[in-house]
Amino acid sequence: MPGGICRRKFAKVMALIVQKYGGTSVGNTDRIKNVASRVAKYHANGDKIVVVVSAMSGVTDNLIKLAKDIMPLPSEREMDVLLATGEQTTIALLAIALHAIGIQAVSLTGAQAGIVTDGVHTKAKIQNISPKTVHEFLDLGNIVIVAGFQGQTIEGQITTLGRGGSDLTAIALAAALKADLCQIYTDVDGVYTADPRIVKDAKKLAEVSYDEMLELASLGAKVMQSRSVEFAKKFGVVFEVRSSLNENPGTIVKEETKSMEGVVVRGVSLDKNQAKITLVGVPDKPGVAARIFKALGDATVNVDMIVQNISHGTGTPATDISFTLDKPDLLKAQKVIDSLKKEIAFGKVITSESIGKLSIVGVGMKSHTGVAGKMFETLANEGVNIEMISTSEIKISVVIELAKGEQAMKAIHAAFIG
Repeated sequence: MPGGICRRKFAKVMALIVQKYGGTSVGNTDRIKNVASRVAKYHANGDKIVVVVSAMSGVTDNLIKLAKDIMPLPSEREMDVLLATGEQTTIALLAIALHAIGIQAVSLTGAQAGIVTDGVHTKAKIQNISPKTVHEFLDLGNIVIVAGFQGQTIEGQITTLGRGGSDLTAIALAAALKADLCQIYTDVDGVYTADPRIVKDAKKLAEVSYDEMLELASLGAKVMQSRSVEFAKKFGVVFEVRSSLNENPGTIVKEETKSMEGVVVRGVSLDKNQAKITLVGVPDKPGVAARIFKALGDATVNVDMIVQNISHGTGTPATDISFTLDKPDLLKAQKVIDSLKKEIAFGKVITSESIGKLSIVGVGMKSHTGVAGKMFETLANEGVNIEMISTSEIKISVVIELAKGEQAMKAIHAAFIG
């Protein structure tokens, strides 16, 4: 009967599909009903469907605000318990929406779905997935709806996976279940050469390599989160990024092919979620930098770009060290730095949240010269000053003034992609 769990035989099972729907896709009850209708179409074809969902848009931010209204730096364990409720609300509502149209469905928390993590609260890593329960419910004919973004330690502690954790849940489940297809549904049609909300002539990519997607994700592109792409590359999970609001084909993310090298720059990204810390007058001697960044690492602060400027003046040798990090980690990083000041005896600490990280990405950069010069010249012509530079084989990133970020992004996109 509708609303329950029953045994049902399929005439032919065509595929096992993992679908993930983000917060915007399930942002209200009408959109949840839309997702239910979309999922039901696949189910009607005889496919086995596992759906991973995020919290409804705005819910996680509101929960964080509630906690910080009480305490500026809440316990990370309690934050995990609090934030996990967002996805649990969505899985139940989607199951109810499927029941309402006569489809058998069951919702599972991350723990119930067999997702085992380490014990690092708010940024846990998946250690193992035991998909037995998921398979059992699928075999009974149910659509299985799993809460993204969360898991449980072997000791039974609730954990969350950090930013983009629902994407990671979907990719990891697809690997564990040996799914035939993994689809990441979002509020955009796929992966674009730049954020189409900023660059109006941005173009949708038909395909992109894992490495390019990994760089774009780690550099602030909001379509995917880097850990999810790393996991997909490691386990060979080919996935499609597409919109939940229409039927347009999306972007396939897969292993690099030779033809991809013909495109010099695949995409341009602007990360507005960056902050910068500068330590002035750090003693210039072996082991000091290691002590600073080990302490930050122990506090699970992810440091991105690092620049060290050595002073050649008279007196005690000293240096200035600047590094970037995600804005939400700034308060935690400042706390770590303050605890080191007496031990290391550096001068003042300067922080800034008015920076952005602008990047270009493309596997074709490995075989083309002059890319950096063209990027820097374009920024100079726009009157944009470069504060920090970081490069890899397939990307160039610069830290610039946030106020000029969108202007710079449009100019770089026009110069390289058109």
